[in-house]
Amino acid sequence: LHMGKTMKEDLTVVAKYIKQLYPPEFNVFSIYAELYHNYFASQAKKNAESHLEDKDIYLLLSWVHNFYLKEMRKDHALAMELDKVKLGSLLPSSLSKELEKKYLDSEEVTVKNSLSRCLDKEIQIWKEDKEPEKLNGHFQSELLGIFVIQSICSGQKRAEDISKAVGEELSRRLLKELPAFLRSYRDAFEDFKEKSKKHRYYKAILIANINNCWNFR
Repeated sequence: LHMGKTMKEDLTVVAKYIKQLYPPEFNVFSIYAELYHNYFASQAKKNAESHLEDKDIYLLLSWVHNFYLKEMRKDHALAMELDKVKLGSLLPSSLSKELEKKYLDSEEVTVKNSLSRCLDKEIQIWKEDKEPEKLNGHFQSELLGIFVIQSICSGQKRAEDISKAVGEELSRRLLKELPAFLRSYRDAFEDFKEKSKKHRYYKAILIANINNCWNFR
């Protein structure tokens, strides 16, 4: 971020004050921009090839695909000059794809585990001697009906913040995880229905789960 801020400030000075001091054929702005870009690219490649935690992979991909140059393009003068330079990506395509795959694999597992823990917790709630919570006057499971959907949607949003392509790929993967989760949910609920008919709040729990179906649809 510090390097990016420095690059923006320096290129602004070049575009507004320095460029016109040289003949056009010197391409002063392009030289400055390319030198900065090449340094950024070397640092990004060095980081990408080192051991990165999942959160670091996400941050690096976000920087490469989304944040880099975005703030600079908000400045009209810089945007016009940058469009002439065509700097390209900070990472080689093969390395970028490798990081994207690691991120997608990790995010898919994270969401899958989150859904599994949520269902386990919900099953434990069914076993307690407690009436289900009410939302807007209706029995419903806030944990299951809301948390599951939020987990999937927030995962998609994080991926889309990297790039549209990464977001689409994660959506495709999660759309496979959701039916698998729903099958597990259905099997657990059928088991409860069969074995817990004497539960004090049996009917209320059935209603709460039926109401969840609207959210999942």
